[in-house]
Amino acid sequence: MTAAFGPAPAAPEPVTEPITAPIGSDVDLTWVRQRVRKVSAEAGFGLVQQTKLVTAASELARNTLLHGGGGHLEIALLHRGRARGVRLVFTDEGPGIPDVDQAMTDGWSTGGGLGLGLSGAKRLVHDFTLETAPGRGTTITVVAWEPAPAGL
Repeated sequence: MTAAFGPAPAAPEPVTEPITAPIGSDVDLTWVRQRVRKVSAEAGFGLVQQTKLVTAASELARNTLLHGGGGHLEIALLHRGRARGVRLVFTDEGPGIPDVDQAMTDGWSTGGGLGLGLSGAKRLVHDFTLETAPGRGTTITVVAWEPAPAGL
């Protein structure tokens, strides 16, 4: 059984070949933050939007490493009309998330933290999709836009 949270994001085609990188150590977490900042700046994001996306990416990469046992990230630039976007796809082959609704609840944590990781990351981006299956891993796709599409 696969659990999903959130609507599937709109599927604009990437305007660049996606960059894929492993997430297997703390060093990789640093690379993720640096690369997401660089790509979002190249997309024309302002400093606030860059910071939001880097913060979300940092949390999701950390979860991929700690809870998913490692995995990988795919980064792609997108276009939708005049808006430019960045899509991040975090994938692991870990144990999956047994209760997605609970995991998305503010204050709930399996790691002793504040419990704002997944829900906080969701608030920092425009599109957020979580797919998980027990024993088969988790894939989280987020997209941020600059400027934000109407209605967001």
